[in-house]
Amino acid sequence: MKVLVCDKTEKECIEQMRAAGITVDTQFEITPEELVVTAPKYDALVVRSRTKVRQPLIDACPNLKLIVRGGVGLDTIDVEYAQSKGIVVKNTPLAASASVAELAIGYMFMLARSLYKASTTMKEGRWEKKAFEGDEINGKTLGIVGVGNIGKETAKRASGLGMTVIAYDPYVQSFQYGKLVSLDELLARSDYISLHLPKNGETASMIGDQQFAKMKDGVRIINCARGGIVDEEALFRALENGKVAGAALDVFAFEPPTDWKLIKHDNVVASPHIGAATKEGQSRVGAEVAQIVIEFSKQL
Repeated sequence: MKVLVCDKTEKECIEQMRAAGITVDTQFEITPEELVVTAPKYDALVVRSRTKVRQPLIDACPNLKLIVRGGVGLDTIDVEYAQSKGIVVKNTPLAASASVAELAIGYMFMLARSLYKASTTMKEGRWEKKAFEGDEINGKTLGIVGVGNIGKETAKRASGLGMTVIAYDPYVQSFQYGKLVSLDELLARSDYISLHLPKNGETASMIGDQQFAKMKDGVRIINCARGGIVDEEALFRALENGKVAGAALDVFAFEPPTDWKLIKHDNVVASPHIGAATKEGQSRVGAEVAQIVIEFSKQL
């Protein structure tokens, strides 16, 4: 079995696959143009968020049997088309859950205490102690939209911090860390709203002007899920009119962004899609990728 690893992956993962007798080549910076020429020689592709596996690439790869996405989201892969061609598509849904959940919680603290602004003024040599009276997150209501693995990990941590957790997920029947409610109730009750769901036809732009209008004044929004779930223009308007007191964004409709207006807003903190980027998370992703590829190779 020949595997092409298209994005940076832990060295241990590569060595585990090779030790199992699998031929593994790495091209961490391969371009889309190079990939369509190179990939047809391989039985499997290992990708992260950088590499897109769309229909034209799939059509160019008659030998392709497996695509492994190191991470949770599969929006960079034409999954249904690949499966229609008999290609197995796998991801690593558990490996980075704790990493992303911790980022979401960290962002809540940043928004509650204006930590970015406070740090910036200090670096500028200004002592503005009276300008930064914040809020405790203890006792506040956190609304989690999407309670898959990451949503559950976020809820568990928030509960331990004394937050009241409510959640919306039409595909979940029970939730041990809080109460399941309708989306409208979640929007109306939440002091913080954290998004943890995939981007698809149902969720694209699901948080827009109408949803912001239903929220509390001064709500805070955290998106460590996928760009495009929140309508960025609508979020900017909500920040401008004060409906949203602050937003923390790790993901964007276009990455890297083509319009930096939202990111540069005074009440926005942002990061370049680093939710899963911890040493521990990356190690778990690599181990799970290796296990998937090795188990698949045994079936050939």
